[in-house]
Amino acid sequence: MHKLIKGLRQFQQDYFASHQKLFEELAHGQKPRVLFISCSDSRVDPELITQSDPGEIFVIRNAGNIIPPYGAANGGEGATIEYAIEALGVSEIVVCGHSHCGAMKGLLKIKELEDKMPLVSRWLEHAEATRQVVLQNYSPCSGEDLLEIAVAENVLTQIDNLRTYPCVRAKLNQGSLRLHAWVYEIETGRIYAYDPQTQEYVEPESAWNRPTPALTLPQRQAQACAWLPPEQSERIYRGAR
Repeated sequence: MHKLIKGLRQFQQDYFASHQKLFEELAHGQKPRVLFISCSDSRVDPELITQSDPGEIFVIRNAGNIIPPYGAANGGEGATIEYAIEALGVSEIVVCGHSHCGAMKGLLKIKELEDKMPLVSRWLEHAEATRQVVLQNYSPCSGEDLLEIAVAENVLTQIDNLRTYPCVRAKLNQGSLRLHAWVYEIETGRIYAYDPQTQEYVEPESAWNRPTPALTLPQRQAQACAWLPPEQSERIYRGAR
């Protein structure tokens, strides 16, 4: 707690003092253009990663960056999505997974969680489609490679889940909303974005203007473990489709 209190004082003395006008404007309302959905993992900081100022992005964080399908849960995710779209008018939604995700590790061993962490186990059931895709299409892979495949596939599963929300579908049909699938690699600081044309995770600049399509499970056919050489960080995300 001592470090947190010290940080509060430093924030007030340094950052707030130099951005006081911004905070005075934010006191009258917010106008974020992006809804950013990420994992609760302490190593993932959406504002830091995107270098966003306060008021620029609206954030949902939970274990595994999971969005339950519409009507499947009574949590705050659905309400927050609806508020972001209808009240704040966001025009972009980013679902961002990350490397070495503990939630995805749990998903791949979900039977082991039922007794020890039953609430976590039930929450991860909203990512069951991810688990099935990985088990049925990537059997030659294991260990860290399989985990990173699960991370990449789960982002696309959550994009599919987002499309089940009436407010999301309505805005997509109007052309006033776009969905983006990202993966953040902790050890390199790099972001990979899913390009629906090449069906690969690539640099965000190459994919940002291409809407992520809805995918049915039969379309999730594997190019199993078709990675680049191990020494290249792209090996995990390229070819995940």
